[in-house]
Amino acid sequence: MSFIWHHHDDEDEFFLVVRGQMTIMLSGEEVTLREGEFFIVPRGVEHKPVAADEAHILMFEPSGTLNTGNIRDKHTVDELEKI
Repeated sequence: MSFIWHHHDDEDEFFLVVRGQMTIMLSGEEVTLREGEFFIVPRGVEHKPVAADEAHILMFEPSGTLNTGNIRDKHTVDELEKI
């Protein structure tokens, strides 16, 4: 599955792969993460998360962060489910 290119003006995003593998595409670079590995996308950096197969990801970001950052499209979730 591939997400959209986007960035967050004011928030960093922390991605931790719990199961599987994913790639975070950046301008001119790709960061591949395997189980137990993490990456922090700094605020303002355009990125696109991609996973060829199912991956379980733990993300940390400030509450209220729009999942699609500066873009609004079919992937945008205005209100996240709280658990």
